[in-house]
Amino acid sequence: MAGGGAAQPMTVVGAKATKGQEYYAFGLITSLFFLWGFSYGLLDVLNKHFQGFFGITKLQSTGLQVAYFGAYIVYSPVAGAFISKFGYKKGIYMGLTLYAAGAMGFFGSARGETFGGFCGSSFVIASGLATLEVCANSYITVLGSPEQAAFRLNFAQSFNGLASFIGPLIASKYFFSAENEHSLGTVQYVYIAVAALGVAIGVLFFFSTLPEITEQDMAEFQAEATGADERPFWKRWWCILGFVTQFMYVGAQVTVASFVLNYLTDKNDFTSSRASQLFSFMQITFTVARFASTPLLRLVKPATLLTVYGSMCTIFSIIACATGGKAGLASLYIIFFFESIIYPTTFTLATQDMGIYTKRAAGLLCIGVGGGAAFPPMQGAMADGTSTQLSYIIPAIGFSFVTAYGAIMMRYMANKERNALVGARVETGLEKDFGGDVKHSEVQY
Repeated sequence: MAGGGAAQPMTVVGAKATKGQEYYAFGLITSLFFLWGFSYGLLDVLNKHFQGFFGITKLQSTGLQVAYFGAYIVYSPVAGAFISKFGYKKGIYMGLTLYAAGAMGFFGSARGETFGGFCGSSFVIASGLATLEVCANSYITVLGSPEQAAFRLNFAQSFNGLASFIGPLIASKYFFSAENEHSLGTVQYVYIAVAALGVAIGVLFFFSTLPEITEQDMAEFQAEATGADERPFWKRWWCILGFVTQFMYVGAQVTVASFVLNYLTDKNDFTSSRASQLFSFMQITFTVARFASTPLLRLVKPATLLTVYGSMCTIFSIIACATGGKAGLASLYIIFFFESIIYPTTFTLATQDMGIYTKRAAGLLCIGVGGGAAFPPMQGAMADGTSTQLSYIIPAIGFSFVTAYGAIMMRYMANKERNALVGARVETGLEKDFGGDVKHSEVQY
């Protein structure tokens, strides 16, 4: 029957999870968002650091982003298949193991001073993060009522932003200080700490009892929210279009961040250390915006908010491209503000109503993170050929896809709600006509 009842409690090895277990699971899963926010925050700063240390071009330095985000394209399907077969908890173990191994690879690459080693280690650490993201995003989405899925995911991902500004702060002090600007000594010790953090979180998961969400749970989750849906995966167009949007958005987000330090230092407006500090402030802006914007999802429909935020990112990317200086700097801050809820909101819209295909949809959306491997080389080539400032037209293209997807989903959701209302009225009329004997009525949309 069309309409939204409360979601059923999730299964814990044959029993139903209590609210306390769900809240504890939510807290543990949220810690994973902190991991990849911290890792991603360090990555963009290393891009600039390696340009100076290894004497490579901006385009060559994007090898880090290609390796890191390319892992999402290669490994997300593997992670999705593994999780479908063995469950979320074992998937998390695999992800944390790869994460810690990749971090230790950074340690070895720093000692050996090999850029190729850093790229390889980036691939390993990102394979772990891709696994964790497939687990965490879909798990958070179905861990509770369907109506609050976007709110839960945005709140959990706020801790991603909280961690992402710590990386540039560490870099401004240890990577770009006078004695370390041309050294990799501090890099190796930072990544030992990163590996230790991954191991510590793995220990917490080992001694916890996570509610295991089965495919049957996901089918019931959808039935409670919108009624049964027998369509095959490939006919659920909102998920396929969401994947394309996620690919374009992540590409735009990553390439904006990858060249912030170059944007601020190319014309000698700021030193590398000061630019790294300003970048950390942009990440703080992103974090504050996500915490501030998440409550809006209780008041404004997610697709509407996505359209507005995507439009603002598009507009101010064009302004950053056209102006530079203080106006360009202000535009970057505004872009970081309006990026805040785009990824989790797109993920929630694209994976809604997927039923038994929820894990597969989550894997597809995580492959979309691979956009971060495609955009930086394009912007790097343009920055080398023209200027970093002009190259900021590249992310504007990616952000425009977000605006379009939000507008399409606004119309889709409006039609869906209208059809559900008509169905409810038809069912109420039938119950009155037949004296309440009608047991079930479905309206397809």
